[in-house]
Amino acid sequence: MQNTGFLRAFWALTKPYWVSGERVKALTLLGTVVGLALLMVWLEVQFNYWNREFYNTFENRDEAEFFRQLGMFALLALVWIITAVYRLYFLQMLQIEWRTWLTNHFLADWMKDQAHYRMQLLDRGTDNPDQRIAEDLRIFVEYTSDLALGLLSAVVTLVSFVVILWTLSGSLQVFGMDIPGYLVWVALVYAIAGTFLTHFIGRKLIGLDFNQQRVEADFRFSLVRLRENSEGIALYRGEAEELGGLRGRFAAVITNWWQIMYKRKQLGWFTSFYHQLAIIFPYIVVSPRFFSGQIPLGAIFQTASAFGQVQGSLSWFINAYTAFAQWKATVDRLIGFVNSLERVRVEADRLDGDRVEGSAPSLVLEDLAIALPRGEPLLAPTALELKPGENVLVTGPSGAGKSTFFRALSGIWPYWKGRIRLPHGARLLFLPQKPYLPIGSLRRAVCYPEDPARHSDDEVRRALKQVGLEPLAADLERSENWAQVLSGGEQQRLAFARALLTRPDWLFLDEATAALPEAEQDRLYRLMREELPRTTFVSVGHRDSLAAHHARRLQWRGDALVGA
Repeated sequence: MQNTGFLRAFWALTKPYWVSGERVKALTLLGTVVGLALLMVWLEVQFNYWNREFYNTFENRDEAEFFRQLGMFALLALVWIITAVYRLYFLQMLQIEWRTWLTNHFLADWMKDQAHYRMQLLDRGTDNPDQRIAEDLRIFVEYTSDLALGLLSAVVTLVSFVVILWTLSGSLQVFGMDIPGYLVWVALVYAIAGTFLTHFIGRKLIGLDFNQQRVEADFRFSLVRLRENSEGIALYRGEAEELGGLRGRFAAVITNWWQIMYKRKQLGWFTSFYHQLAIIFPYIVVSPRFFSGQIPLGAIFQTASAFGQVQGSLSWFINAYTAFAQWKATVDRLIGFVNSLERVRVEADRLDGDRVEGSAPSLVLEDLAIALPRGEPLLAPTALELKPGENVLVTGPSGAGKSTFFRALSGIWPYWKGRIRLPHGARLLFLPQKPYLPIGSLRRAVCYPEDPARHSDDEVRRALKQVGLEPLAADLERSENWAQVLSGGEQQRLAFARALLTRPDWLFLDEATAALPEAEQDRLYRLMREELPRTTFVSVGHRDSLAAHHARRLQWRGDALVGA
């Protein structure tokens, strides 16, 4: 039952690409790869017959036929090489196309409805979604196509060579009974026993590979986080603490890897013995017929080759077990990611209140109640009307819920009930205390999240100059990690430049000037009122000086938001 569920989930993961708008190209590439794989199997059959004729030339001492067989080998080898090269080329082309489509699909689902943010709140059990998109999708595409093509080739090879081996085997008498095609039955029993023992020895590799991908991603994420927060760590002199944490995460990588190595060693002992015995076994079994004169020398090599092909086809699972274990772990991680996205959306639909647009010009809250993820209330059911043009200041102690109040208004916080009525077509812009700055050109950072092409160079430069970033205005195409380049105050100035370009109807500022001197705060608020006369400001802050820029004040008291 569990395997059935896995197969359904795997098919749900695989199917969309093959029925998408890219299906014609995908199926054409797949057909080409399969056709070339089948051609390679046909060539292996021709090599098998060539083996018989070639070695018979030695037994017959036929020099002319010897050189003719060399020429035949050269022709077959040339065709095989060309086929192998283009099979790999078209397979990699298919993998690139499939991975591109899957990555775009997963990224879109991750971004849709702020799922990337909600997953951190609602489903913390899904680790490293970035690694699942960047690495697991690559492994999934490569291993799925390689294993599927390998299985197909194994099945076709088995069908092709089992007839040859059956014919060459002759009969074997056991307890007075004739067993026709006995080498086929020997190969079958040999492979079944090997497959069972391989799975018995290596089954724990699936869980270990799953865990290895997790601990590797945790270690990489810690390194990235160290790089992004290097200044804060340096100021705190926290290098020793960070080093200990990094070593601990890397120790988890090594510990799990040692367990993988141990299981692979066990598996390696068995599979090596299995394959080495399979090399000599057919010669031992067929040799009595040769020594008795029933078959020529070439038939021995043809039989050994056919037995090897049949046994190798039946042993496909054994040969691919390590790759299969990693593939299964990767599929489990991707299925978990997809299920997590679905849980987040279902849970968000169950938790969210009603956020609608109305004909009234005001922003109206009806019985708005906000809670923490564990259920503790932040705001009791509250009715409130924020009128256009009436700038509002929200104050209260730290941790009361002011920032979460803004998250609920923006639609990204899932733990709220009630109704939020927004003016129809109103544009809202939220400026958090720490603005998000994308890596790239300065122009992109200033215009974010809008398309930079919507604003001319003069508009962007003017906005930067107005907020006090004139030195940067001359270099809009400069690309940097701006969160590492600009100070906290400069980042907040840049956020105000965004507001000047966006010209929202409602501007929500959450401690948006906390890193700036009060004099600069007052200048920026006056600038906003002059440049954006139709914009309504709703601010969160602790400074008393902010009151001068707002007509109304709301204060957080306990779990209530009341007029001050």
